[in-house]
Amino acid sequence: MVGAKKKVMSYEEVRRQRVEENKKRMEDLNLLKLAKHLRPQPNPSSNPSPQAKPRARRPAVLAPARRSSRIADQPSVSYREVSATPPLSLSQTFSYQRRDLLNRVYASSEVRQYAIHRAEELQSTLDPEHPSFVKPMLQSHVTGGFWLGLPSLFCKTYLPKEDEMMTLIDEGEEPSQTKYLAGKTGLSGGWRGFAIDHELVDGDALVFQLVSPTEFKVHIIRANEVGGDSEKENQDEEEEEEDEALEKGKRAKAKAAEKENKNEEDDDLDSTRRRSKRIRTGRK
Repeated sequence: MVGAKKKVMSYEEVRRQRVEENKKRMEDLNLLKLAKHLRPQPNPSSNPSPQAKPRARRPAVLAPARRSSRIADQPSVSYREVSATPPLSLSQTFSYQRRDLLNRVYASSEVRQYAIHRAEELQSTLDPEHPSFVKPMLQSHVTGGFWLGLPSLFCKTYLPKEDEMMTLIDEGEEPSQTKYLAGKTGLSGGWRGFAIDHELVDGDALVFQLVSPTEFKVHIIRANEVGGDSEKENQDEEEEEEDEALEKGKRAKAKAAEKENKNEEDDDLDSTRRRSKRIRTGRK
């Protein structure tokens, strides 16, 4: 242990001597002063570079375009596309979006089938000389893409072979224009307005009757009215069942009372007979 400690002390002593020798050599060579001079010194008098100011925009000068003297007196030609229908205002667009998202009506399968059944009954009463078909309404027809596909066989048989403007006449004889696309066998432009104006919802069933090559008579069977009719019929049936049950109860009570009265009369008759028999026996 003592020998190891002496070795450690001798190593530390040698290291300390070497450090002092190196320090003395650096002082002799002025290396410490040179290192201080080589460090960059901050300059307190230097000012930061000023920020560049944004350049002001020059106002646009709306001067008329240079034109030839031959056509200077004529009005300028506008190549801007002009829509045939006026654009919707912001309030109209917002109200339509609210109608799409908040006022959606999803019909049950029972209501949908009953509306189709009512539409087929109405179709059977129409003039057979004018071809017709039944079209149930879906969400894509009345609140989504507003594209109404028609039966392909009906279109190929009765409708024009090329794109044509069709007239939809409602039950109030109000006409509406819509675009028929022959290649896609459906109604596109104008159908959206018809669906919104007539407040069509999912589950409604429409009967289209072709009264002329480019005119449809449209009969609307509404799902909410169908649901009300079915509920009323169910209520009437329940009331009839209750009335029948009451009548049966009354008849059963009457029969029971009649039977009870008859039993009482029989008992009275038996007691009378027994009493008369005892009297005759006593006399003998």
